[in-house]
Amino acid sequence: MAELATTAPAFVEMAHQIVWASVATVDDEGRPRSRILHPYWEWNGTALVGWIATGPTPIKRAHLERQPNVSVNYWAPDQNTCVAECEASWQNDLETRQRVWDFFTSTPEPLGYDPRIIPNWTGPDVDAFGVLRLVPWRLRVFPGSVLLTGGQVGEVLSWQSSTAS
Repeated sequence: MAELATTAPAFVEMAHQIVWASVATVDDEGRPRSRILHPYWEWNGTALVGWIATGPTPIKRAHLERQPNVSVNYWAPDQNTCVAECEASWQNDLETRQRVWDFFTSTPEPLGYDPRIIPNWTGPDVDAFGVLRLVPWRLRVFPGSVLLTGGQVGEVLSWQSSTAS
């Protein structure tokens, strides 16, 4: 098991290159539901936090109210994959919503974009715009080179929080 200080930067680099992730929640019968979302990650040297601008739909709200964990899975055609298993929470304060909005509008594409392209997202203060905060408890970074060379090139990194079961 690698240290967070090794795994987190590798995870952020790969995730930000891939950009789009399949994010799964779980319904009240334990069935997963996935959707494609666009997270960004902040690594400050000791903690990793992810942010997703997303519509706070009744389904997402109900799933996260019952089970506040999500799986965030990235895949690229070169077989690079990385996964973050996270605790997710809605961040409804305007300061956080504005910060996330500004991040996406000020960051170059493909990680950055204009949130106004989403219907009804006219600004960070509208009800249709929501922000999810992700705190990972498990990370895995699997370079495609490991798969394609039979383990001769690259290294798989895994990290798990000491409080995760």
